[in-house]
Amino acid sequence: MAVPERSPSGSPAPAATLRPLPVAVGAALLAIVPAALLTGAVAPLALADPGPFVRWGVPVVDAVATIAAVTVVGLLGLAAFVVPERRHTRRRLEATRLAGAVAAGWFVAMVLQVVLTFADLAGSPVTAPGLLDQLVSFAVELETTRVLLLSAAAALVVSVGAQLATRRAAMGWLALLALTGIVVQALTGHAAGSASHEDAVNGLAVHLLGVVVWVGGLIALVILRPRLGRDLGASVARFSVLATWAFAAVALSGVLQASIRIGGPSGLATGYGVVVVAKTALLVALGVLGWRQRRVLAGRLSADPSDGRAFTRLAVGEIVLMGLATGLAAVLARSLPPVPDALPDPSRVLELTGYPDPGPVAMADWLGTWRIDWLFVGIAVLAIGLYLAGVRRLRARGDRWPVLRLVLWVLGWGVFVWATCGAPGIWGRVLFSAHMVMHMAVAMIVPLFLVPAAPVTLALRALPARPDRTWGPREVLLEVVHSRAMRVLANPVVAASLFFFSLAAFYYTGLFELALTTHTGHLLMMAHFLLTGYLFVWVMIGIDPGVPRWSPLMLLVILFATVSFHAFFGVALTSSADLLAPDFFRALDLPWAPDPLADQHTAGEIAWGVGEAPTLVLAVIVAVQWFRRETREAVRQDRQADRDGDAELAAYNARLAALRDEAERLD
Repeated sequence: MAVPERSPSGSPAPAATLRPLPVAVGAALLAIVPAALLTGAVAPLALADPGPFVRWGVPVVDAVATIAAVTVVGLLGLAAFVVPERRHTRRRLEATRLAGAVAAGWFVAMVLQVVLTFADLAGSPVTAPGLLDQLVSFAVELETTRVLLLSAAAALVVSVGAQLATRRAAMGWLALLALTGIVVQALTGHAAGSASHEDAVNGLAVHLLGVVVWVGGLIALVILRPRLGRDLGASVARFSVLATWAFAAVALSGVLQASIRIGGPSGLATGYGVVVVAKTALLVALGVLGWRQRRVLAGRLSADPSDGRAFTRLAVGEIVLMGLATGLAAVLARSLPPVPDALPDPSRVLELTGYPDPGPVAMADWLGTWRIDWLFVGIAVLAIGLYLAGVRRLRARGDRWPVLRLVLWVLGWGVFVWATCGAPGIWGRVLFSAHMVMHMAVAMIVPLFLVPAAPVTLALRALPARPDRTWGPREVLLEVVHSRAMRVLANPVVAASLFFFSLAAFYYTGLFELALTTHTGHLLMMAHFLLTGYLFVWVMIGIDPGVPRWSPLMLLVILFATVSFHAFFGVALTSSADLLAPDFFRALDLPWAPDPLADQHTAGEIAWGVGEAPTLVLAVIVAVQWFRRETREAVRQDRQADRDGDAELAAYNARLAALRDEAERLD
């Protein structure tokens, strides 16, 4: 007979409940009706009206799918990273199984959303003859429905995987997959068609990320509260830290989104602006409640960790406000903003790249011209801020950290911002040569600054360890650097192959043109350049803990083999007769630009020439590390000899003498 699970106090533990979900859904539906009427989001269309069922169904199903999705992420995230597990509890498994059940509902809602969205785009009721056949034929080809299908696929995989997962790593990967399935929806709606396309997509993605962590974590905490017992206080404290970061992301991205959508004070007087103001008020109220949770409730739970009544009252209030905000967001996604989504007469360059023609580049432009990409600047500022916080924490407890490493870290991210927001990032959208400057800077120069800064070592020293065996940031970092995947990726041959062969595959396939013409492709390209470059440099000269290092001699052999392949790539570009990404560069037809093929030859020269200097620096650093390692080993051996009277040398001589005596005996 099965033994019932016990709470930490010894009494049977109450079962978790999904009651917060109807509360959040009800609040969302309550907000949708007035907001939709105010903005005209569900007003009948003069031409090709899909009917009231579709017009009202799109925002309703969107809100339901969003609440289900964030709940899935919250349950999986808490199971993997927040909730303590004790000897006689099975909270992780229960939270994961609940996430699987909710993910099934998310999948159903996403399928309905695909159908309703396609009917809305087609201007036909869902009962129209032939609509299903059209959906099957064109759903993958239309970007809006294709992204929704990707989200539905993620929901299906998470639903199945959550029923099978038993380890924290699997739960963490499922949470990441679910999060990706939500954030990918930033590619649809008004963000995807905006004249400020990249800022809009970036802002919406960050906004969704913050909302998911914030709302999902809170709903999951309320669901699991009956099972947490005396661990409620620790769980709430950990979630409060995440909620603070999430609130900051939501607030900052919300300001960016509002500035793009509303344009100015006059936009606030429109129905769209009124809904934005209402949503902003809800977020401010949520911020106040979150502050109260951290200031007041955390103290009460510290005194009595199992007292969940006050937490439940406050959390339910927050869930209601979050549900209302979710409903307003679903209406805004369907409403027309005051600022048009596209410029009236876009140029060919604007259509292809999302930016106007920058004109000819002058020498002064390489340092004096900037076009800020808030995502890349935000990443750099966050990385520097976290590094400074780590250094400050070490110094506060009396530990030292080399100033040179801090300087290198700041310089590395400064070069990254210049490469992405300065002249290489601006003219790299239209000129192959400028693009190659950006590539070389991000993949080869930036890692030369970041890797010697030893960010992993700093994080492991600054981040606190968790005594209850849950996975905090430090534990996750340790799992990553010592994982099997890292042992494979950090093999110098693998890292060098990724660094070079992915370079060739990128430029000699359609990936290059995809990165030039789509925002998603551009972001993936930048992430690939930075990560493969960082991995290669880390394998060569990294000082952070990780997999065992190869001998310096072998590293030098691999380094010079890699630079030879890189030089071959540069020569191939320089002497090439076929234009890469021809449809893109020929369609630009810039009157001031050089011939595209000649510019490609210049790009090859840049790849060849710029790649040599970082390689030489790497070789020198490897040689210096080799010399220092041999010097330290010699000093160690001398100290050992002083302690034991050079016993190792005496044993070696005795061994030689024994071999000599044996040889003489045989003769």
